[in-house]
Order: sequence, then C-alpha cells, then structure tokens
Amino acid sequence: MMKLIIGLGNPGKTYAGTRHNIGFEVIDFLADKWNSPLTQSKFKGMYSVIHRPEGKVMLLKPLTYMNLSGEAVGALMDYYDIAIEDIVVIYDDLDLPTGQLRLRQKGSAGGHNGIKSLIHHLGSQQFNRMRIGIDRPPAGMKVPDYVLSRFSKDEAPEVEEAVRKSAEACEFWLSKPFIEVMTKFNGT
Repeated sequence: MMKLIIGLGNPGKTYAGTRHNIGFEVIDFLADKWNSPLTQSKFKGMYSVIHRPEGKVMLLKPLTYMNLSGEAVGALMDYYDIAIEDIVVIYDDLDLPTGQLRLRQKGSAGGHNGIKSLIHHLGSQQFNRMRIGIDRPPAGMKVPDYVLSRFSKDEAPEVEEAVRKSAEACEFWLSKPFIEVMTKFNGT
C-alpha cells in the first residue's frame, strides 16, 4: 500500500515560482523536508518514494504540462497499483484568496485544466484535493497571463505559509482519514 501526493504545475525554469506551480512548490517543500529529492523519472513524471513510519509515500510532479497532468498520474497509479482514495492532488485555485486552503474529497474540475485531465484519465471525480488560493487576476489581465505570473513580494508570506500548511496537511493525512484532514485544515 502506498499513498501518492501529487503537485500540479508546469515543468521548466520559465514556470518556476508562478501561481500555477504552487502544487510543485508543496512537493519540493516535502521532498526537502523528508530529504528525498525527486530523482526517479518514469511515465512523464518526476517522483520519489519515501519509506516513512506511516508507510510508503510517493511524491510526484507530472512533467506533461498542466493540461495533460492526468497522463502521468494515471500511468503511475496503474503501474504501482495505487487506489484512488490513496491520492491527494495539490493545485492552484483562482476562486480562493491568496494562500487560503480548501480541501475536498470530490468535485468537478471547476475550469482547472489539470483537474479536467485527471478526471478524464482516472475516470472519476472522487479523489482528494487540496486547493491553494491564488486569487483572481486584476481588472484587465487575462487569466492565462495571471496564472503564469509570479507572486508579488507582498504575497510571499501568505504563499510560504500556505505551502507550509499544505505540507503539514499532507503529513497529517498519512496517518488520518482525509475527512479529518479537511476538518483540521480547511480555510486555514
């Protein structure tokens, strides 16, 4: 049995630190904290497998670009026989204030192309999600430009706290049901 923590984002230095890559930031934070760099590459993703007291955990960053994230996730889940209830997907959300967390066990894609891809490849909307708020674009700015922009210096403390809290929620989930994780971390 293995749990899979997936951070969504776009690969490459061009996208590093952008709003759309906050899921990657949580994975990087956990990889650093657990001293387990993502050195394995298979099925269009970079990952590492960590042996923790709670059991095996995989950290995954799909390298397919956001819109095709489900390709990497679905292939790894099939190969390692990971059940859908044993995954959590971390990604950005325009409809939440910057840094706010919202956890759910199911739902639609809500316009997020990475989640649309996951739903398509997993054949289900019922999987654990951790959304991190990035707020709406300012008037006149197009959504694609906004999600590929970087956080301002004023937003940096909120973003750092959100990444830390998201990592803490992931660690809590390793030994608790996701419903308890939701109760503890929703809205923080």
